[in-house]
Amino acid sequence: MNAATLELRVAEIAATRRRSHTARFATCALILLVVAWSIEAIVIKDTDWSRILTGSLLTTLSRFLEIDFSLIPDLFEPALETILMATMATLAGLVLSIPVAWLGASNITPFGKTSYAVGRFLMTMSRSVHEIVWGLIFVSAVGLGALAGILAMAVRSVGFISKTIAEAIEDVDPKPMEAIRAAGGTRFQILMFAILPQIVPVFVGNMIFEWDINIRRSTILGLVGAGGLGLLLFRQMAMSNYGGIAMVILAVLALIIFGEVLSYFARKAVI
Repeated sequence: MNAATLELRVAEIAATRRRSHTARFATCALILLVVAWSIEAIVIKDTDWSRILTGSLLTTLSRFLEIDFSLIPDLFEPALETILMATMATLAGLVLSIPVAWLGASNITPFGKTSYAVGRFLMTMSRSVHEIVWGLIFVSAVGLGALAGILAMAVRSVGFISKTIAEAIEDVDPKPMEAIRAAGGTRFQILMFAILPQIVPVFVGNMIFEWDINIRRSTILGLVGAGGLGLLLFRQMAMSNYGGIAMVILAVLALIIFGEVLSYFARKAVI
């Protein structure tokens, strides 16, 4: 390569780098403009600044610090109901997730791309619909109460549980599967003895994670009459009892911490 060719090549590389830097700068500038426009249109124009600047916001926040400890005796039964709702919903979601994960795992799906697409569609549909919407559907179907909340959380849980199980199955070491298949093992034996032992740690961790997510969901579902601490929270909101709202939130926080401790020891025992 002579000097002229080398110089031309260097010039081309320099020009390519300049175009790349210009494109990056333009992209970043466009993103910043969109963010600034969003802040101006959604936050600045659509916020009641007079309420904030007059100090009423701080007054409202201070009311939450006046915790209503007299509500403690009324928390035990709703807290227990919330735990039972979250547990039953998680177990029901697991049962519903097993066939969906089986269809949505590319390495074990029974009918190739067709069943894989069906499984992935069911995962997406479950995650796409908010638990409030599922709650409204099941409240209209079975009426107010814990059953509607359990069904809503179970269906909502299918998307997360089945997706994590399916992806864990796709990431397993294929050698044990091939060994059992070569020895004449059935699909069920491959699942039980080659796949299941490899996904147990991920499975247990995600199940407990989904359980404490369902505790939080049950709080939201109380707004549509699904029972538990959520219903108690809704009643405190209806009465504008800020101290009672704070007390219920603390109870939910305590349940979440309990779930974290349980998750730690469960994963430690399994792994």
